[in-house]
Amino acid sequence: VQLVESGGGLVQPGGSLRLSCAASGFTFSNVALSWHRRAQGKAREFVASVSSTGGITNCADSVKGRFTISRDNAKNTVYLQMNNLKPGDTAVDYCYANVGVDYWGQGTQVTVPS
Repeated sequence: VQLVESGGGLVQPGGSLRLSCAASGFTFSNVALSWHRRAQGKAREFVASVSSTGGITNCADSVKGRFTISRDNAKNTVYLQMNNLKPGDTAVDYCYANVGVDYWGQGTQVTVPS
């Protein structure tokens, strides 16, 4: 199983980024996926999740209305569209899947300067 995130970077407050997580090694369309993040000095926290079909999504209150999770089962990829970014969104963002065992990607850094 591999989860490979991309799309992070440095963006000014109010800007947008789109994260991608390319998955392999399992039947992607059968598995729910989620994004989590860890800010420096803080515990990792849930950001958003999407069901296996993409029909059900859930977001943390802190990002609701600004972030949108989606997936393309034909491309084995899950996305996180992040709009109106704030300095508090600065973190390493991780893609997660449970395929009998927990799998995490290597993470992608998102930096929003104050």
